[in-house]
Amino acid sequence: MTFPEIDPEYLKAQLAALLAIPSPTGYTDNVVRHVTEELARIGMGHQVTRRGAILACYKGKQTEGARAIVAHLDTLGATVKRIKETGRLELVPIGTWAARAAEYCRCTIYTDDGSLRGTILPLKASGHTFNDEVDTQPAGWPHVEVRVDAESFNQAEAAALGLRIGDFVAIDTGTEFLDNGFIVSRQLDDKAGCAAMMAAMKAMQDAGVETPVDIHFIFTIAEEVGSGASSVLLDDVAAMVSIDNGTTAEGQNSSEFGVTICMADQVGPFDYHLTRKLIRLCEEGGIRHQRDVFRYYRSDSASALEGGADVRTALITFGVDASHGYERIHLHALTSIAELTVRYAMSAVEIGRDAAELADMHGFTSQPSDPAPMADAVPQGD
Repeated sequence: MTFPEIDPEYLKAQLAALLAIPSPTGYTDNVVRHVTEELARIGMGHQVTRRGAILACYKGKQTEGARAIVAHLDTLGATVKRIKETGRLELVPIGTWAARAAEYCRCTIYTDDGSLRGTILPLKASGHTFNDEVDTQPAGWPHVEVRVDAESFNQAEAAALGLRIGDFVAIDTGTEFLDNGFIVSRQLDDKAGCAAMMAAMKAMQDAGVETPVDIHFIFTIAEEVGSGASSVLLDDVAAMVSIDNGTTAEGQNSSEFGVTICMADQVGPFDYHLTRKLIRLCEEGGIRHQRDVFRYYRSDSASALEGGADVRTALITFGVDASHGYERIHLHALTSIAELTVRYAMSAVEIGRDAAELADMHGFTSQPSDPAPMADAVPQGD
């Protein structure tokens, strides 16, 4: 079987475009418009839900038993909780991330009528005033505030600027693409996964590859707050692979190179057979890969299962250093993710009974055991 090549320049261009569009959860309309325009440009049919999740369907030989490949467009951010007497803004986070990571970030505040620029600062930001207290003050969201770059020195002036409780605050990404393949930016989670998925889609579309079943490429818009893929899977989908960030840190086995396949996260283990199929596809394709387990992590797969989807799930990741902070990844991981996505989309169906919601035991899977599994059992796949 011949597999199309991934275009790394296209992947980087899409990542740069996505990172340039602010999209904290709840403020995703503009990034959805960008993605749908790009899907139309490459000739990929798609539909959009009421709130903006995107489903692009690559037609396969049959509809039943379809596969979903999912990444999320929404990012971390913040919301204005209170306008202080000083005209500065108290925040609550959108998604789970540290206020320490937000300190000294440049940001945009989106009002009902426009936008204003600002900086997130600790309450004691001036060393000339507070001396060593700048290092000893507490860390946390109650201990940071937005300094608005306008005449906002009291509540009345803030109101005159259009600032209101509930305004969205988007964080500047500070993106750098280095010549050695490293990419440093905020919000690579999960715009890098979306870019890798788009590169896989374009490669498949350009080559006109055949797939055994429909492939649903889904962009979700609320993963960072937990609801992600809870209501976007169609009934025909039998298996779902999420693309998201892995964590390269002390005690983890993730890498910024190749594909990191998550075996389990805080919700529990991913599907035994689907996960091992992805590992096998990496081995057969010479794709560098490693396994990892994430303790404090959940993805679109968890939200799909909690939403009632009876599908096999797996998670493939690109290793991220300093996740949910000022993140760093490598292009090698993203191209590896895209290559595995194409190989998975084109791979043969191995558990035919999964096309039906309910079936008898014929063709049901088995896992290694003693005594050996029955001869007619299917050992792995989807």
